[in-house]
Amino acid sequence: MTMLEWGLQLVLLLMLGAAIPFALRLERALREIRADRSAMEGSAQGLGEAARMAEAAMVRLRASAELAGRQVAERTATAEPLRDDLRYLVERAETLADRLEGLVRAGRPLTQEAPRAPEPPPLQSQAERDLLRAITLGARAAR
Repeated sequence: MTMLEWGLQLVLLLMLGAAIPFALRLERALREIRADRSAMEGSAQGLGEAARMAEAAMVRLRASAELAGRQVAERTATAEPLRDDLRYLVERAETLADRLEGLVRAGRPLTQEAPRAPEPPPLQSQAERDLLRAITLGARAAR
């Protein structure tokens, strides 16, 4: 072997020695990628399962909404005759209230007198009359 061959082999050996740390780092990175890959596959499966559960829940929710809509429609259909009956009764009550108000107004005198003080009941004895006179005079004197 010539000196040139020895030199080239030495350069090749140095290059291989420099490549070993890069190869080790690359091997660690590939190991991490493989570990992450299995975690990613597990996550993808979990996501797929969650999507299937969401779809099933959406189907159940849609069925519940349709059932509720049908029930509301049925109740509305049965409530309409009641609403019409109540509307008729309210109109009739308003008419009767108007008639009653007119009759009350017609029954009242047009000119109303000032309300009178109620008359005291007839006194039965002279003592009661004297007592009433004393109370009346005492009230006037207090003013």
